[in-house]
Amino acid sequence: MSENRNSNGTASHRFEALVMPHVNAAYNLARWLLHDSADAEDVVQEACLRAFSAMGSFSGGDARAWLLKIVRNACFTWMRKKGRWTAGGDDKLEEIPAGTEDPDAEMLRSANVESVRAAIERLPDDFRELIVLREMEGISYKDLAEMTGVPIGTIMSRLSRARERLARDLAASGNGEKT
Repeated sequence: MSENRNSNGTASHRFEALVMPHVNAAYNLARWLLHDSADAEDVVQEACLRAFSAMGSFSGGDARAWLLKIVRNACFTWMRKKGRWTAGGDDKLEEIPAGTEDPDAEMLRSANVESVRAAIERLPDDFRELIVLREMEGISYKDLAEMTGVPIGTIMSRLSRARERLARDLAASGNGEKT
């Protein structure tokens, strides 16, 4: 019995050290994907239970990316059950001339925070997910590809389209114009 308690104590300490520092990032992702604070709290709690149960299979690496992948999957399961998943469209690559300044990034920098939040909320789920994970949580392209199960090139293409859509939305509302 003491051996079982020891292994549970070790798993608990490992979970606390590796996963708990990233709960705020997990909540942030869930809140953006689900559009509801209470649902996000419930999904993060469920995801943390899944993560705790799976601590034995965590082989190291980026614990934050690992937890966010679990949260992402829990969110999508919840959204499918509720019939609330929306996709952004096709995955055609868009031509972006090399060496040009990024006017979309400049426009986003000049827009006010509330306008950007509202524009992000209006994005389709798959675009919003990538924007939150990459731009707010700083997840690498490699980890995004692993999390979503799609090639890095597709991640980059979707992020480009998401940023372009945000910029168009902000420009159309008059909040993305430079002053």
